[in-house]
Amino acid sequence: MRMSALVVPALVVAVVVAMAAIFIVDEREKALVLRLGRVVDVQEAPGLGVKVPFLDNVVKYDDRILGLPTSPLEVTPLDDRRLVVDAFARWRITDPVRFRQAVGTGGIPAALGRLEPIVNAAIREVLGAVPSTTVLSDDRTALMNQIRDEARNNSAGLGVEIIDVRLTRTDLPEQNLNATYARMRAERQREAADEIARGGEAAQRVRAAADRTVVELTSEAQKRAEIVRGEADAQRNAIYADAFGRDPEFFAFTRSMTSYERALKGENSSLVLQPDGEFFSYLRDDGASRANPRPNPAPARSPAGADADPAAAAPSDEDLVTPTVTDREGNPLGESAGVKLTPVPESLAAPPETPSAVVPPAAPAEAEEAASDAGEDGGETVQN
Repeated sequence: MRMSALVVPALVVAVVVAMAAIFIVDEREKALVLRLGRVVDVQEAPGLGVKVPFLDNVVKYDDRILGLPTSPLEVTPLDDRRLVVDAFARWRITDPVRFRQAVGTGGIPAALGRLEPIVNAAIREVLGAVPSTTVLSDDRTALMNQIRDEARNNSAGLGVEIIDVRLTRTDLPEQNLNATYARMRAERQREAADEIARGGEAAQRVRAAADRTVVELTSEAQKRAEIVRGEADAQRNAIYADAFGRDPEFFAFTRSMTSYERALKGENSSLVLQPDGEFFSYLRDDGASRANPRPNPAPARSPAGADADPAAAAPSDEDLVTPTVTDREGNPLGESAGVKLTPVPESLAAPPETPSAVVPPAAPAEAEEAASDAGEDGGETVQN
């Protein structure tokens, strides 16, 4: 009975001692065996481990990749434009013994406090050597690799390895946004003003060239118009001179008719003239007797009226001929040009070759009586 009473406590003590001497290492962990605060063994492989009961202590660290989010950091790139940068680092424990010596009993939280300044310092150093345009560009892989290498070298004494560093946000500080926006707006306004000035200059050149072309074309057109008008006036005057030279009496008659038209307009104007004056000569006499050639007396109208043949109305003692008419360029006009000319007597077909003589008009008896009356009355008022 006494032996059985001693065996049970001994077994209990043996089990407790065995349990205290054995520890389990998970595949996601690394373990350090500490004896009185000094590392005596490192257990990195997963499985069971043995230690001295009640004397040794086991400290386990996470063997997985851990994250390190940094606080917003304000950096100054090479062009002195301040930026606010957020970064995220990936790291893991590679040397548990050195890690224990570096962080002591603080563990992973203490390691995070030691790693964040290292990563921030690497960010400041790398981003401070490049302009802000490079930091704000889409391709920042080279910068992040430089930050990772710099942080890895500075954290080697902690027994950890920086696997990767990523820049999550790169923005301007809030107090610099308005100034930056104002500067960007001023630059865009300056560029717009330059474009407007260049456009105005180009428009002025085009407008000046167009105005010059208009003046040149207008001047040339006016020059040609004046030349054509002068040639036409010369031809008109030549035609008038030739026509009036063939029959001076017709010229005098036409001039008198024009004078009557211009003087007697019915605008309550009054003229005081002698009734037998030269101005009224064609009101007293039509001048047919003085025309050269003399017009043939009109034959009696046939009963057929206006439908009678003009050739039948011509005098029987002269032959009828078709006159030759030319245009300004000397081309003949006739049936080939769509013009039908009426045959006329031979004496009227061509103008006389000898200069015509002007026969002074004989004053009829009525004119002498009117002149004598005008001499007695002293003049006559003609009112229109």
